[in-house]
Amino acid sequence: MHAVLFLVLLALSLPAVAQTDSRLQALQTGDAGRGWEAVGRLNMAGVGFCTATLIAPDRVLTAAHCLFDRRSGRRIADADLEFLAGWRTGRAEAIRSIRRVAIWPGFDIAEGAALANVPADLALLELDRPIRTTGITPFAISTRTPQRADPVAVVSYGRNRAESPSIQETCHVLDQRRDGVSVFSCQIDFGSSGAPVFAREGEDMRIVSVISAMAEGTESPISLGVRLGARVEALHRALDGGLVSVPSGQAQGARASARFLRP
Repeated sequence: MHAVLFLVLLALSLPAVAQTDSRLQALQTGDAGRGWEAVGRLNMAGVGFCTATLIAPDRVLTAAHCLFDRRSGRRIADADLEFLAGWRTGRAEAIRSIRRVAIWPGFDIAEGAALANVPADLALLELDRPIRTTGITPFAISTRTPQRADPVAVVSYGRNRAESPSIQETCHVLDQRRDGVSVFSCQIDFGSSGAPVFAREGEDMRIVSVISAMAEGTESPISLGVRLGARVEALHRALDGGLVSVPSGQAQGARASARFLRP
């Protein structure tokens, strides 16, 4: 309840920022989607899908809860995960299976979408084969943290738009909480879990966060993401060292503060 109240007050405190947000635009054509091919759909056989992003030729970044069956709380087998880079209208730029994953050790699926679980909702997946297609360039992770009111962009799949990604070219940072949660005004929906949040650095778009959940009980869109910091490098090292963090526990569903965004 306190988290919902906090987010409502936060949204009301920045009305001018929210009014300058752009609308979601579908990237349904090759021209529209050019440059965004590294963002893809992560399919979980028999469970649903999330959004994921290629950040190295053989690795993709997504939300940790995308790797669990919410009904049982069990980890989805790596063999049942598949990354479709640039998936659009029945065609992908590249399709890869998943060899292994590393999950941020603080994540606990039993906590659902409780606000305290969001900062750890991050996973790095190793592909069975690298993607070295000239038309797909992995996105870099930003070394800086965008500040309150800074513009960001998000590219995601979602409910009723599962066959092509959509982009919101301009939404804004509402807050950077001390607990590692980034709060945005971005429009997201079920399926947007794991979606990359971008900030422009010079001529490049770099990832500054990964979408975890959406707030409920608010009039304006409010999305919650993981502030990356050094987490991604730590996950790279975990994969390089053959370490995988898989918490135990049974799923208890989302709390009232937020809701995970997987169909």
